[in-house]
Order: sequence, then C-alpha cells, then structure tokens
Amino acid sequence: MTQNRVNRMTAHLEAEFRPQELEITDESHLHIGHAGAKAGKGHFRVRIVSEFFIDKRPIDRHRMVFRALEDMMKTDIHALSVMASAPDHPSAPNNDL
Repeated sequence: MTQNRVNRMTAHLEAEFRPQELEITDESHLHIGHAGAKAGKGHFRVRIVSEFFIDKRPIDRHRMVFRALEDMMKTDIHALSVMASAPDHPSAPNNDL
C-alpha cells in the first residue's frame, strides 16, 4: 500500500507542478505507534523543484504542495515534510530565506 501512496503522490505532484526534480520518501516506519500511523495514514518527506515556485515565498510553496495533495491528506497522509524550491538559474530566484 505504501508504494501505491507514493505513486499517487507522484502523479498528483507531477500533474500540478511538472517538477524538474521530485523525491518522495516514506518515513512511516519511523512513526510506528504514532496516532496517525495507528489510523493507517503515513508520514512522508517531499523534495520538489519546479518553475511554479519561482518568486513564491517558502510558505506559499508549502501551501501549494499541500493543496495539490489535499485529498490524500484526508485519507492517506498524516504528516508531510516539504522542501519546495525553484530551479537555480538567474531568471529564477530561489527565495528560500
């Protein structure tokens, strides 16, 4: 079931952001016994690089990712750590301050 969740998360994020880089790590095994784990939801870490994040504040990037995964947050994801950035090139300031 975990790989299915990762595949679904990947599909949502790729459709929404067309990322240049995307890495999703399932960290659910680190949270066994935690309330979310007991309910069957997982803990995930997402690292995503997309031009959609150019000129966006870090908090807005996080909100965009959470919004893209909103349905899964209700059913499959208990905790989500996000590192979202814009690509590094002169016309795309990263703004990760």
